[in-house]
Amino acid sequence: MHHANSPMTRLTLTTFAAAVLLTGCATDGMTPEQKSAGTGALIGAVAGQVLGRDSKSTAIGAGLGALGGYVWSKQMEDKKRAMETATAGTGTVVTQTADNQLKLSIPNDISFATGRFDIQPRLMPILDQFAQGLNQQQSMEVRIVGHTDSTGSDAINNPLSVNRAQSARDYLVSRGVNSSRIAIDGRGSREPVADNATADGRARNRRIEIFLAERAGGR
Repeated sequence: MHHANSPMTRLTLTTFAAAVLLTGCATDGMTPEQKSAGTGALIGAVAGQVLGRDSKSTAIGAGLGALGGYVWSKQMEDKKRAMETATAGTGTVVTQTADNQLKLSIPNDISFATGRFDIQPRLMPILDQFAQGLNQQQSMEVRIVGHTDSTGSDAINNPLSVNRAQSARDYLVSRGVNSSRIAIDGRGSREPVADNATADGRARNRRIEIFLAERAGGR
């Protein structure tokens, strides 16, 4: 692997800068999605060369870049507004992430009882609204992540967080969303957003997060 300050790396980065300028000229007239996908492929290919000159590294970099980033389309903005309305007064935080994902951070007190992973009734309308229209928006991807506070051991918290994400996925599937479009994960207590030393902090850490993302160039 080349050192970050090696002549080869500096040459590659210089080539990358020039290529980006040329790409900008060549993409005049393209849609934003086409530009994003094309630039992504270029960045990925050059990144692969920076990481290593072998063809495997280059191919991996190009493949990742060709996927394109996420876009914030009108559909995404409409979904954000719909979810803000559906979650009003529940303590759910609806945001647009830096990489253009729609993120719902749903507190545990409306979603799951302590130590359980069966969905509470107050979560159901939120998931109903989230599921609405997704089958007509095939370029959108869903990811659900469960979190716990630090009370208890990892042996309890890790599977509990995964089971909560699974329960949310099962509910969305029951509302017609294709299960292959929904990824799940459980982080246990490893990613707190507040201080676990306080009751309020622990309550904020007990949550599920639902992400919706639209790929650049997706249809």
